[in-house]
This record gives sequence, structure tokens and C-alpha cells, in this order.
Amino acid sequence: MVTIKEIAELCGVSRGTVDRVLNHRGNVKSEKKELILKVAQEMNYTPNPAGRALAAQKMKPVVAIVMPSKGIGFFDAVIEAMEKAAKSYSMYGLQVEWYISKGYDVEVQCKQLSQLLGKVQAVILMPINDERVSTKIRHLTESGIFVITINNDIENSSRHCYVGTDYFNGGMTAGSLLQMINHGMLNIGITLGSLQILGHAQRLSGFRSALSHNPLAQIMAITEDQDDEMLSYEKNLEMLRKHPDINVIFAASSGGIYGACRAIMTCGREKDITVIVFDTLPTTVEMMEKGLIQATIYQHPRRQGQIAMQIVFEYLVNGKKPERELNLLTNEIRIKENINTAL
Repeated sequence: MVTIKEIAELCGVSRGTVDRVLNHRGNVKSEKKELILKVAQEMNYTPNPAGRALAAQKMKPVVAIVMPSKGIGFFDAVIEAMEKAAKSYSMYGLQVEWYISKGYDVEVQCKQLSQLLGKVQAVILMPINDERVSTKIRHLTESGIFVITINNDIENSSRHCYVGTDYFNGGMTAGSLLQMINHGMLNIGITLGSLQILGHAQRLSGFRSALSHNPLAQIMAITEDQDDEMLSYEKNLEMLRKHPDINVIFAASSGGIYGACRAIMTCGREKDITVIVFDTLPTTVEMMEKGLIQATIYQHPRRQGQIAMQIVFEYLVNGKKPERELNLLTNEIRIKENINTAL
């Protein structure tokens, strides 16, 4: 087995320098880093798992979890899965710091990311799709910090990989499903969290694409509810009163579903509006059992949390890079008869 000492001797550097490069710690001049990685590859260097685990215990690597998820029920399962994984990985020295905020505030997220430089070795991030956030991610990765985006991705960033669903496909699935359920005129009202969230915009694009050849389908209004139930209720009530001919509500994110359903009930429209949503929150299940929601699309929140933490663990403790850039989970249709299989 090739050792760090042998690589150091061949490269004319210290063992500590080789260790920093191979374990993605600290700053090493680019030419030395390239030489060390080249020699290690040529010699088929493979880290000793027991040695890596021991090194991780001594180093106590830190992963920061940054999510604007406060008040959004979908993320309860994601966070629960990450907490469970973090507990099992703590024996290897892995530590977790939580940065949970409410609302899609770019300045808040940028401030959180700025605080992480020099403090953590990895970040699991649910990003707001903004160039300022992309710039912060680039600063992190350039300093050697491993960055995963979870549940939502971001454009033009240097993040290492993404864990979540294919949002465009989710929108296509919802649009196609709607046309299977309702063959008549589709006057559609859309409620979503925020177009600042890339996935919400992609889901809307996929939904539009699925309906593009249907002359009976028209989008009457789109409202952004910030994934806030009270705001969703107010905005959907306003939308329904302004457009009384709406006979479809498409909830393109989970945070405002219950608010939208309450607005429908306030208008006495429970029996004549088709509702297609995402995820399986308890309130969503309740509305499905009452017959107000016809179908939902499940996104595997627990698996998202598990996979993200596993990728971080493998990278920080075992030195394994992600096998793929996009770690996509399937969009699965749930109706009242099989809704409990998603819980």
C-alpha cells in the first residue's frame, strides 16, 4: 500500500502538506497541489479507512446546514433525517452546525455563508437562486469547503453536487396528471413559494410545457406565497375572488397548500376545483381524505436528508468524491388510496 510518506518524498514536500491536499484541508499552492494529486493518482493511492476514521476523529470535521426552512413543514422530515444521520456519524468526529432561517431573504443567506469561511469543512445548502449566493458559494469552494445543494439547486455556482428531485419533470408530471383527471376547460390558478427558488421556477416551466399543446388550458393567475400559510390564504383568496372562473389550483410548492385549501373553502368551492399539489404534509393528507386535493407528488424528503449527509460523511471521513453531480429522486404520484405509503 502506497503511503503518504512515499508521496511526500517523491514530491519533495512534507507529509503534512500531502495530508492537507489528500484530505482537502487548508491552503496549498496550486502547483504543489496538482503535483501531489498527480503522483497519488499515478501510484494508485488509496486511503486506509481505519486511518481516515481515526484522522477524522482527531480533526472533528464540521458540516454547516444552511436552510431557509423555518415554518415549512416539508423540511421537518429532511431535518429529522439529517439529525439522525449526524448522530450516527458523530462517532467519527463529524460535527453539525445548524443555520435555519425563515423566508427567502438573500441578504440573510449571504451573511450565513460568509460566517462559514475558516470554520467548517462542508456545507449542505438549500440555496436562494441569486448571483450573490452563487458568489458566496464560489468563495467557499475556492477555500476548499465542500458544498452540496439540497432540495433546490442554484444556477452558475461551483457547488460540488445536488441532492433532490428533478423539478422540471415534477412540473411536467403535475401538468400531465391534471389533464388525465380533468378533460374539460382548465382555468388554472398557480400558487408557489417564490420564483427566487430555482426549483419553483423550473416546476412552473415544466407545468407550462405539459399544457402547451392543450387549447383548453389557460393559466389565469400566478401568486407567490413565500411558503407561508397565512400569506398563501390571503393571496389565494384574492386570486379566487378576482378570477371566479378558476377551476384548477396548482400548488407548485408545499408551504402554502393548506392556506390555498382554506381559501377554496372560504369561497365555498370545495366541489368544483381540481387541486394538484406536492408532498405529503399532515394537512395535505387531511385535505386529500376530505376530497379537496385530488393528487400530490411525493419528493422523498427523508431520503434527501439521508443522502446529503451520507455524501458529506463519505467525503470528509472516507475521502470519497460524489459518484455523480446530480443525485435525483423520483417524482411519485400519490392519491388518497395510496397516500399513507408515502409517510
